[in-house]
Amino acid sequence: MTSDRQRKTHWDGIYGTKAEDAVSWYQQSPEQSLTLLELVGASPASAVIDIGGGVSHLVDVLLGRGFDEVTVLDISQAALDADRARLGPDASRVTWIRSDVTAWRPDRGYDIWHDRAAFHFLTEASDQETYATVLDSALKPGGHAIIGTFAPDGPEKCSGLPIVRHDAGSIGTLLGDGYELVDTRRHEHRTPWDSVQLFQFSTFRKRG
Repeated sequence: MTSDRQRKTHWDGIYGTKAEDAVSWYQQSPEQSLTLLELVGASPASAVIDIGGGVSHLVDVLLGRGFDEVTVLDISQAALDADRARLGPDASRVTWIRSDVTAWRPDRGYDIWHDRAAFHFLTEASDQETYATVLDSALKPGGHAIIGTFAPDGPEKCSGLPIVRHDAGSIGTLLGDGYELVDTRRHEHRTPWDSVQLFQFSTFRKRG
């Protein structure tokens, strides 16, 4: 099993040595995520947490749209520091959490859990189950979880690490009967070097 320390060392190495547009998952604009946030009715009053936010520009867009309860969680301090530097004074409007999601214990509830390409790095069943437990403890009843991973016919590795490919069925099984699937769709992500990675995004609503 990969330890928190090993994961942190890996990702600090990535974000500490590479430009933000020199990694395969870079997006100039997070259009797919924004579409799904609109689908679930996200508003400036929504409490949103971005899991594995890395140096994503989703936080920039949300702040620009007036969201005032935005949290970014990432295992890499280097990634969070890069985010803060990019946002400048607006960084103070964000809650920043440096943690492995499987080691995090939420102390508040969120309306929306957003995860683009963090969950698929959890290759051990025990870590996947812990992720589901943490998600459930963080998400308010009626809240939505948006989870993007490589699709079943997508890449088998990312950043030199093995991943687990998913579809809505495998994620739904993990989350259990307390969640209903409200949307699933494929997405072709074009990397900075113009290759295509096949993703799937599944959106679930927590019953309650």
